[in-house]
Amino acid sequence: MRQVLSNPIALSALDLAACKALLCQGSRSFYAASFLLPQRIREPACALYAFCRVADDAIDLAGSGEGALDALENRLARAYAGEPLPMATDRAFAAVIAGSSMPRALPEALLEGFAWDAQNRRYETLEDLTAYAARVAGAVGAMMAVLMGVREADALARACDLGVAMQFSNIARDVGEDARAGRIYLPLSWLREAGIDPDAWLADPKFTPALGQVIARLLDHAEMLYGRAESGIAQLPASCRPGINAARSLYAEIGREVARAGCDSVAQRAHVKGTRKLGLVVQALAASTWLTRRPRAEPLSACAFLIEAIRAMPHNEARAAHPDVPWWDLHGRWVWAIGLFERLERLERLGEFSRSP
Repeated sequence: MRQVLSNPIALSALDLAACKALLCQGSRSFYAASFLLPQRIREPACALYAFCRVADDAIDLAGSGEGALDALENRLARAYAGEPLPMATDRAFAAVIAGSSMPRALPEALLEGFAWDAQNRRYETLEDLTAYAARVAGAVGAMMAVLMGVREADALARACDLGVAMQFSNIARDVGEDARAGRIYLPLSWLREAGIDPDAWLADPKFTPALGQVIARLLDHAEMLYGRAESGIAQLPASCRPGINAARSLYAEIGREVARAGCDSVAQRAHVKGTRKLGLVVQALAASTWLTRRPRAEPLSACAFLIEAIRAMPHNEARAAHPDVPWWDLHGRWVWAIGLFERLERLERLGEFSRSP
């Protein structure tokens, strides 16, 4: 069942402008990609993502993150009570909550994942790593699905699949960068199976063929999830499919670039060239018209609580609004693609994209 709000979420123009300015500074990739979404989704998504960015930064700057987490939980409680702090991000997020029936369990899961980062947690198994990815990325996918009016269990499961896949791509790309910051996200059991002692490797991170096999293993799991996500995109409102399918293609290409480099993401950081990005976006936009549902797949067990929270949340049905750009408007899609390409190129010249999806 899909709920599409007939009226856009009421956001203050000043608060929305502040959220966009924040994203331009710290989440350039998301802000650029957001232009492929219809306005009625793009604006609340910017407010949502700005609050997430502020939360992530607050915990990162707090060291252990415990005090910051308490403060963020208080801010979250106030937003859900309709009494946000007098801050643009909090007011905008409170408006999104009120207008979308956003279950509180979703942003709470995200905050928990940020806290795990602050604690410098390591993950013994793929299941443990997936539990982390479910919080920092699957929850974002679930929140985006809520903004698009998605309530059907299979579509929600696929939204979580896409978020987790994106996080796996980021992890595979950033192995060396994370190691130099004292972090390791690859499953420890996989490293040991490959003959790599995690602590010894972290003390002197270098690429080896054995490490490459571990990274390739994670990329294989990401590819499987990207494939499953296609079915969920087919269940989104037609005007939302092009943007989400483009995001899926761009993030999947990050992993493929890592693979083309022999899975050496220690000595170098994979980068998708601008011309390749343009080609992928155009292909994804064209293909979004023909996406089809596949047989249902069980949701990732680590994401089940996110799906259950959404399914349990009461909501009102509403008539579908007219999409900003109709699904059949191919000319509009090309204009979107060229605009996104130009934004990506300008932003890349300003600096590297942020790590978060």
